[in-house]
Amino acid sequence: MKPARNKALDVFRGLTVCVMIVVNTAGAGAEPFATLQHAKWFGFTLADAVFPSFLFAVGNAMCFAMRPGVSNRDYLLKVARRTALIFLLGYLMYWYPFVHPLPGGGWAFNPIGETRIMGVLQRIALCYGAAAIACRYLSVRYLVTLCVALLLGYWGILLAFGVPGRELTPLGNAGALVDQAVLGLPHMYKKGHGYDPEGLLSTLPAIVNVIAGYLAGLYITRSADKARLVRNLLIGGAAAIVLSLVWSLGFPLAKRLWTSSFALLTIGIDLVLLGALISYVDLANRSDGTRFFEIFGKNPLVIYLFSELLVTTLQLIPVDGLGLYDWIGIHLFQAVLPGALGSLVCAIAYMLVCWLLGLVMDRRNIIIKL
Repeated sequence: MKPARNKALDVFRGLTVCVMIVVNTAGAGAEPFATLQHAKWFGFTLADAVFPSFLFAVGNAMCFAMRPGVSNRDYLLKVARRTALIFLLGYLMYWYPFVHPLPGGGWAFNPIGETRIMGVLQRIALCYGAAAIACRYLSVRYLVTLCVALLLGYWGILLAFGVPGRELTPLGNAGALVDQAVLGLPHMYKKGHGYDPEGLLSTLPAIVNVIAGYLAGLYITRSADKARLVRNLLIGGAAAIVLSLVWSLGFPLAKRLWTSSFALLTIGIDLVLLGALISYVDLANRSDGTRFFEIFGKNPLVIYLFSELLVTTLQLIPVDGLGLYDWIGIHLFQAVLPGALGSLVCAIAYMLVCWLLGLVMDRRNIIIKL
């Protein structure tokens, strides 16, 4: 039997994709609003909350999609296939457009040796794969124990194996050292100059975001009393936020390092937001404004991938020495709304283009599960 869709989850997931696209496609010609930019290193902004929220939604959806009676072999094959597919799509996204023009004419393939290996989709794939296996075979008690071990263990690894005195710096942290040794600089985030915000080691605490989403989904499915469910989600979320802020005094919030305090803070925020959405959608039986985000939430990975590929394609079209998307941002949106507001409106307009793809897919009842 096909599992029923959870409206509050679709809205939650759609909201994260919507904001993710806006953050990633700020219009050119002006500095975006500070809260829509990632913190330079330590700190926390709205933009920083988006990716971990998507991971939380992945875990939440995983709980609703799990079907009883599936053999271990079939389950593991499905997880392996989905993990590999999402990872491959992320890798190909960074390799795109695959070719480049040669000075004397003709085309050549972009060198694979300079293509980034890790990234957003790749992290989603690895976190999903690890969490899916853990959630299949571990009880709730052991899942919680695993989360605590990952968060504390990551903290300990950074302090023990980083460059002395620079354990939490971009180039001195243990994660950067691992990525440089395993991936190599040509395969890492180019703007990081030696560190990768979606690196191998920092994937460990990100797995906790997925498992937390799964545990929240498990609690939702087992709760008959919606009012009590919402209250406990809000209380649990508030407690996680407070604990994370206390922890941040010794282990600062840093999305690019995905510190354990950052993982815990975003989990707390997600619990509060999900509780609020369940209260609005299920308890109050309201639907005003939810349809827009549901469109994103039904095909989140496809729409995200489309948003990344389309803006890259637009930037390949030269206009007056600029990529087409930058030209539109400067000569259209900045001409009408100068400054950060124009940059935001440009991003919102682009997000709406991506939403139209989701609308067409929804009207044709197309749901693609990668």
